[in-house]
Order: sequence, then structure tokens, then C-alpha cells
Amino acid sequence: MNAKQIRCLWSQGDPLMQRYHDEEWGVPDFDSRSLWETLMLEGFQAGLSWITVLRKRDAFRKAFRKFDPKAVARLGEKDIAKMLENPEIIRSRAKIEATINGARVYLDMQAAGEFSDFAWQFVEGKPIQNSGPVQSSTPLSITISKELKRRGFKFVGPTIVYAWMQAVGLINDHAENCFRRHEVAATARKQRR
Repeated sequence: MNAKQIRCLWSQGDPLMQRYHDEEWGVPDFDSRSLWETLMLEGFQAGLSWITVLRKRDAFRKAFRKFDPKAVARLGEKDIAKMLENPEIIRSRAKIEATINGARVYLDMQAAGEFSDFAWQFVEGKPIQNSGPVQSSTPLSITISKELKRRGFKFVGPTIVYAWMQAVGLINDHAENCFRRHEVAATARKQRR
């Protein structure tokens, strides 16, 4: 990518954040397992910055068995104790347990239908192209948050859910002048044909 291209302000100043912005953030994700992984990682962000999670993402993937929901659902107290000693991840018992529980909820949901269909139903299968100011939560993120909580997920408040919506492309929140805005919108149109 051209370093002189205009990007969203939040992505500037750190090469890892810039790469995440340029290659992943806001790209519509229709893969159920990937959507779940991102939701779990967003939960680890609670009270922290996304760059903290992003820097530890590979370690999280190793600790959580590549975010294979079946493997994560089987993790027990010994695994939790090991993770709590692992300085390469965020060592929060509540968040670790929420991820294990989240795997079980995900598997229950998958038994009834695709998690991707669940997520994308809220935007009728196509990303919202936001043209207003970026918010920390919206009425839609509140609705999705309530539904996720009702199903048993933890660390899925409206702000976390909105960040997840942005990350997985349910909403295109790239700045109006960001070079990725139109690329992401075009990607969404191609993927859903």
C-alpha cells in the first residue's frame, strides 16, 4: 500500500495497526468461525486498546487452539490456570472463561444455523455504509448486544459489539476520505452476489 494514501486516523502511527487497517478492518467477513473469533478477541479488548489485543493475537490463537470452537469448549481448569500464567496473552480469568463459554454458546447456535447468518441478519446481509460520525455504540449494537447476552455470551456490551461490527464489516466505518472506504464497499458487493 502507498504510505501517502489517506487512512483512518486511528490506524496511523503504528505499522501493525496500519496493516490491520489496510488488510482486515471493515472487510465483510461471512465465515462463522472467524466472526466468532473476532467477537471473542473484541471481548479481550474491554478496558484496553485494540493494539494490545492485536499484538497478542497470535499468542491468543495458540492458547485458544486456533479458535477452534470444539477445542475451546473442552478447555478446563488446568488450561485456564496455564493461560493465567501466560504473559503473551491478556491474563483475565473472566475473559478467558467467557471465551470458553462463548465457544459452547457458539456451538449451540451452530447446531441451529450458521453464526454468520445470525450476524448478517441484523444488516439484511449487506454492510451499512456509515456516512456520519463514528460512534461508540448505536441502537443496532445495543440490539445485537442484548441478543448475544440472551444467548449466553459475556463481554458483549454495546461498545464491544459496535467495535466487532466495524472489524468484521457489518458496518463500513472507514472515514469518508480513507482510501479503503470504497475498496471495502466494493468487496462487500462482490462477496454477496
